[in-house]
Amino acid sequence: MTASSLSPKSQFHDRSNNLPSRPYPLIQTCNEHLNCLRASAEASSMLRHKIGGLQDLIESVEKLIQLPLIQDALLHELDELLDGSLRLLDVCSAAKDALLHTKECTRELQSIIRRRKRGGELELITTEVKRFSSSRKVVQKAISKALANLKATSQNCNISSSTNRYHRTAAIITLLKDVEVVTLSTFQILLQYISGTPHSKSNSWLSISKLIQPKRVGCSSLVAYGSEFAQVDLALQCFMFSKTTKSEGIKNLQNQLEKMESCIQDLEEGLEFLFRRLIKIRVFLLNILNH
Repeated sequence: MTASSLSPKSQFHDRSNNLPSRPYPLIQTCNEHLNCLRASAEASSMLRHKIGGLQDLIESVEKLIQLPLIQDALLHELDELLDGSLRLLDVCSAAKDALLHTKECTRELQSIIRRRKRGGELELITTEVKRFSSSRKVVQKAISKALANLKATSQNCNISSSTNRYHRTAAIITLLKDVEVVTLSTFQILLQYISGTPHSKSNSWLSISKLIQPKRVGCSSLVAYGSEFAQVDLALQCFMFSKTTKSEGIKNLQNQLEKMESCIQDLEEGLEFLFRRLIKIRVFLLNILNH
């Protein structure tokens, strides 16, 4: 699922006009949050803004589906909406796991770096850096698999033709499908951000290749690239392959790890909020099914 697959804003407004927005201001609220997320830049620098907007959207959806009229509409496409809710929970869980694994490995490496007192501990730090680098590859592989699964199931986000018989119902279901598409798109950007390849792997490897050229390249001259996660990946390569002193590489790596740790904390809080809300929405849908 990519941001380019989202419906154009003009088409979205045409559909939204069919919704009973006056009696139900929550529908208008959902529309506004959707428009804000669609209008926000795809650049990773906007990620925190997108996560905040997604929190507002999901919270509004949770309130929306508790309205009696909305519940009646949900009955027509309940199985499909339950499948969608499971997709959202799966990809949210993948992001949470990636952050948790990275955080644990980060703290282990930081602990060893902070305990160093003499040059004799350099070998221990080098060993831990290699272990951390390997753990990042494990995370990136898991994210790659999650993104592949996301792409494989993206066609299921399309609204079924059966709802066309119910004009108002179709409009409500379409709104919820739009929410799913935008949420999956945001999670995709988040996973790429954590992976350290928000744009393309070629850019990342190009930056790395510059670091390991025979010419002398200082870690302190490392140009900021991509997310905090990408910068840590580059700092790891700089430490292991640069011609500069290891002390300089350690200092740069420590700085980048601290930035990434702060970023992880922010993202974890946002994801935990979303995960709890998504669970509540799924439980509510299941209750409708069982009653």
